[in-house]
Amino acid sequence: MTPEAWTNWPSREALSRAGRTDARRWLNRGIRVLVLGALLWSTFSERPMAGWGAVAAVAGVLLTGFLAWCFYRTTLRNDLWPSVGLLVLLMGGAVVAARHGGFAIAATVLWCGCAVVAMERLPLVAALPVTLAALGGFAAYNPDSWLTTTITTVGLLLAGYVLRLDAEARGNAQRLLAQERAARAAEAESAALAERARIARDIHDVLAHSLSAQLVHLEAARLRIEREPHSPFRDQILERVVAARSMAREGLAETRQALSALRGEMAPLGDYLRELAAMDGAEVEIGGEPRPLPAEASQTVRRVVQETLTNVRKHAPGARVLIRLTYGADEVTLDVRDYGGKGASPAGLGASGSGYGLLGMKERAELLGGTLEAGPGGPEDPDEKGFSVRLRVPA
Repeated sequence: MTPEAWTNWPSREALSRAGRTDARRWLNRGIRVLVLGALLWSTFSERPMAGWGAVAAVAGVLLTGFLAWCFYRTTLRNDLWPSVGLLVLLMGGAVVAARHGGFAIAATVLWCGCAVVAMERLPLVAALPVTLAALGGFAAYNPDSWLTTTITTVGLLLAGYVLRLDAEARGNAQRLLAQERAARAAEAESAALAERARIARDIHDVLAHSLSAQLVHLEAARLRIEREPHSPFRDQILERVVAARSMAREGLAETRQALSALRGEMAPLGDYLRELAAMDGAEVEIGGEPRPLPAEASQTVRRVVQETLTNVRKHAPGARVLIRLTYGADEVTLDVRDYGGKGASPAGLGASGSGYGLLGMKERAELLGGTLEAGPGGPEDPDEKGFSVRLRVPA
């Protein structure tokens, strides 16, 4: 046995009740109830009492149970001297009960219990002296023959050590199981990241390259059209080409955002909102303590802002837009509100600019356990001019 084995505490898994089956928990509870019942029965069977004497006896048994619970907590925290002190206090109580109170059976139960739990829950360097002291008290007051007393003493010592080995084996099994679960989770996460990287490569090779090629051709077409003489037809074609180029640029930017999300390389949400707002002349307010959000929640917030700003450009050009992002304790709230503008408010949640639509965003928020509300005015004042979108998602 190594020197560390004498000074080390049993593992936390061995000392705690974590990982025990329901049958084992009920067995342990039954043993505790049985021991407490034995103490009460032996107390009243040895010395019939009534009145305040009975109250004092019951109080003593309950105090013993409370000290045993305190011992459990201190050993769970690996506090050596408080744990030893509690056992010494219990053994001292047993001596007083046996010598002055005439409760020999209760004292025997306390000595045996202290011996077993000391061997089970304390470092061996402290468990052996405490166990030997408890068994010595038991042997000194045991009226049986020396042979019976010796066999009982050795049996209790071995029982405590066997319980210690059993608890350690159970703790090792729990640690191995936790390590296996962590390894499986890491393997699953690695496989998911690899799959997302593959999807990102496919999207980049197909969609991003296609949009980039469209931008090149649309830019060449714009330059070619601008060299033609001015005419109503030429101006209409130029306007359409410029609009198509703008849409292709936005699609490419959104594709890159989606690729970054798949690779886990998204920019902080606050920076993204400020960058997006600067392009549309909107205002941004950040409330609460910013923190990284889960990928799905962050992506939903980004898409809702994109869709709302697109709807503002389509239906309320020139409106002042305020984007307010608030970090709560267990959720994040996004408010996007426009004021004024020359156009009408969006006709409904289905208004779509980038191909997603606020209706789709509402469904996406509900899948995450959140909500999305949209309508004329603000949530506080429905008669207020403009349009408001509020998103709440757990995060």
